Amino acid sequence: MQRIIPVLCNDDLLIDVQAASARPATLTLWWLGQSGFLLAWNGVHMLIDPYLSDSLTRKYADTTKPHIRMTKIPIGPNQLGFVQAVTSSHNHTDHLDAETLLPLLSANPKLQIIVSEANRTFAAQRLDLAPERLIGITLGEPVVIGPFTLHAIPAAHDLCEQDQHGHERFIGLIVQVGPYTIYHSGDTLRYDGMAELLRPWNVNLALLPINGHDPTRGVAGNLTGMEAAQLAYDIGARLVIPCHYEMFTFNTAAPTEFVAAAEAHGQPYRVLRCGERFDI
Repeated sequence: MQRIIPVLCNDDLLIDVQAASARPATLTLWWLGQSGFLLAWNGVHMLIDPYLSDSLTRKYADTTKPHIRMTKIPIGPNQLGFVQAVTSSHNHTDHLDAETLLPLLSANPKLQIIVSEANRTFAAQRLDLAPERLIGITLGEPVVIGPFTLHAIPAAHDLCEQDQHGHERFIGLIVQVGPYTIYHSGDTLRYDGMAELLRPWNVNLALLPINGHDPTRGVAGNLTGMEAAQLAYDIGARLVIPCHYEMFTFNTAAPTEFVAAAEAHGQPYRVLRCGERFDI
């Protein structure tokens, strides 16, 4: 299978990031594949759920569930030596990848790593770090990273789950920066009260998965394209960008259903290619 080539990758992507970051008061993001995004505001950069390796392809190569990568890696994590923070919404490897995070940490020794408090010990073990080296985020307790303020939102993958202290294992993030609010859902299905919870945040941009929920895949599910468009509309998002597709052949979806549903609702949307920039 011929892999999808990112619209920008490696040096070309770095040049684009450098050029965009020089513009003041402009919120810029790049889709890095799956649920991974790079955000930039006034020269400060944050990664959300990056997966920039082939670790899962190697891990499952000789199993009944091979993770055949569809899209080439847009950039190596060791090339991103200007990132101040990185987040992980949950413990699945395409959202918490040691082969991405350890080179990223090596390139950025002061990197701030934000995970759900429920997952902090697990994440620290995976990265061979002391739990105190990671920042645990909980509901109602925002984390401030430079100009970015992060708020945890429950996610249902497939269910909303809590640890013994009541902390959510799966989270989305509300990211506030300048005059803008971004909602990155992490991996999630829709749950009761979700739209009502999100609507007061006045989301400018929603980043939502569209690969759906098919039990035959043997993995936890996500919103379908239709459900993502509906959720964006129901929360009043000014724009929605789909993600979590075109990574693995066994667990993907075309964005056509999402596009059709968004247009039917009159919901503004943008479909990005891997490595593509979007300016708010």
